Amino acid sequence: MYFIEGMPLPTPDRHPVLPGNVEPENWAPYKVWCGDLYECEGCGAQIISGVGRAPLTEHYKPDFEEWVIRTNATFQVNDC
Repeated sequence: MYFIEGMPLPTPDRHPVLPGNVEPENWAPYKVWCGDLYECEGCGAQIISGVGRAPLTEHYKPDFEEWVIRTNATFQVNDC
């Protein structure tokens, strides 16, 4: 599974950005990663493991958007 690691954006009042889906508007795409998606057959909880040592690309590289599109990385993890 290809996914995006999010990075917190600066907030006007400089409060720490909360992780997860609490403040999605305060997160921006940062890195594209590849890992294995597992789902519990009992409860449906999902976890990504087996992630590589380095990302495929990062937000400042000119091919970042191309990687996002090519890998269909639509899931973003907001937790730095």
